[in-house]
Amino acid sequence: QVQLVESGGGLVQVGDSLKLSCAANVRTFSSYLCGWFRQAPGKEREFVAAISRDGHMTEHANSVRDRFTIFRDNSKNLVHLQMNSLKPEDTAVYYCAADLVSLRIGVRPEDYEYWGQGTQVTVSS
Repeated sequence: QVQLVESGGGLVQVGDSLKLSCAANVRTFSSYLCGWFRQAPGKEREFVAAISRDGHMTEHANSVRDRFTIFRDNSKNLVHLQMNSLKPEDTAVYYCAADLVSLRIGVRPEDYEYWGQGTQVTVSS
């Protein structure tokens, strides 16, 4: 019943910026913790960022700290990932994730029940 749809990916050059968005078709979006993960070919799914239900608390992976920012707009059922200073190693499929029952922000894929289909981000060197 829960659907998450990512958008905003694309092909960019080193140093460029992208803004990813995730739209959720849930009745009470503010009840869900949200996160972003990414997965490169042949690699495990990797934590990128997460945000609390009210948007007050966030977590960012060390690899993206000071470059990426997660934020949400509960009035529009949207969570975003602003990505700046992109590097080739950021190339991956980026997934939006959400969880209803977790009490705290999670950094593991298994902490999230619902997932989007992913959007491709490619950073050329």
